[in-house]
Amino acid sequence: MPKPFLTFQAQIDFLENEKNLLVQDSEYARNKLEQIGYFGLIGGYKQPFKNPTTRKYKDGTRFEDIVALYEFDEELRELFLKYILKIERHIRSLLSYSFTEKYGEQQSEYLNPGNLAVNRKNKKDVDKLISILDKLANRNSDYPYINHQRQTYGNVPLWVLFNGVSFGTLSKFYSFATQDIQCDVAKNYDKVNQKQLGQYLGVITKYRNVCAHGERLYSYQTYNNEIPDTALHNKLGIPQNGTQYTLGKHDLFAVVIAFRYLLPNDEFKRFKASLMRLIQNYLKSTGAMAVETLYQYMGFPSNWSKITTYRK
Repeated sequence: MPKPFLTFQAQIDFLENEKNLLVQDSEYARNKLEQIGYFGLIGGYKQPFKNPTTRKYKDGTRFEDIVALYEFDEELRELFLKYILKIERHIRSLLSYSFTEKYGEQQSEYLNPGNLAVNRKNKKDVDKLISILDKLANRNSDYPYINHQRQTYGNVPLWVLFNGVSFGTLSKFYSFATQDIQCDVAKNYDKVNQKQLGQYLGVITKYRNVCAHGERLYSYQTYNNEIPDTALHNKLGIPQNGTQYTLGKHDLFAVVIAFRYLLPNDEFKRFKASLMRLIQNYLKSTGAMAVETLYQYMGFPSNWSKITTYRK
C-alpha cells in the first residue's frame, strides 16, 4: 500500500506510538521535520537505531539521536567534498596540460575522437563525451569565461573548458585518453599507475555526487566501482574474504585510502585530523552509537588512524 500523507504532528505521533521512538520535545521535532523532511531524516538515518526483529526503534532511542547522526553526516559531506575538490582541481590542471602539450590548444583537437583511445566497445561513450564537450564549447552557456573565449577568439582551449565540466566528465575524459596521456598524469602521484588512478577517480566521482547532492554519505558504498588493492590494505591488516579485502574497497574508507594516495602528505594529515575530531565529537554528543558500530557502517577498520604510520 502507498504510504499516506501525514501532517508533521501525525508523523511525530506515529514515531512515538507505533515505532517506540522517544520524542521529548515535540516543537523541536516538528522544526527538524519541516527543515529536513521525514524521508531525508527518518528514512535516511533510522537504520542503526532499529530493532531488526520488531522493526521498531531500540528501547531508549531518542529523536535527537537520529538528528545527531544526520548532522554528523552533513559535516562529513562537507569535509570530504572539500578534499575531493582539491583532487578535482589537480586532475583538471594535469589532464588539460598533458593533452594540450601533445595536441595543441585548438578545440578541434579535443573534439576529435582520433585523439582519444576509441574502440568498438567504447565508441558510443566517447561520442557522448565529445558531444558534451562540443555543446559546452560551441553554445552559449552559464560560464562567461567560456563564452568570452568563443566569442573573442573563436576557440575554447581545454584548460578553459575543463573548468565547466563535471568531475564525472573529467573522469571519463581521463578514462578515454590515450595511455601516454594517462601515464603523464599518473606520474604526478606516488605509487599510483595510470590504471589505478582511473579506479580512484571512478570511486571518487560517485562519492562527490553523494556529497554535492546532500545524500547519505557515512554508509554509502559503490558496488560497481572499487579502488585497487594497495599496500595500506595489507599493512593495516584488513581482513579478506578469499582474495577480496572486506573493507576499504568501495566504502567510505576506500575514499580515505584514495585521499592518502592522491593528496599531498600535509593535506592528508589535515584531512585526517579533521576527520578524527568530527568522529570524536559525534560520539561524545550521543551515547546512542558505539564506535565499533559507526566504523562498521563507514567501512573503517578499528586501527584506521594508523594510515599515516605506514608507507604507501
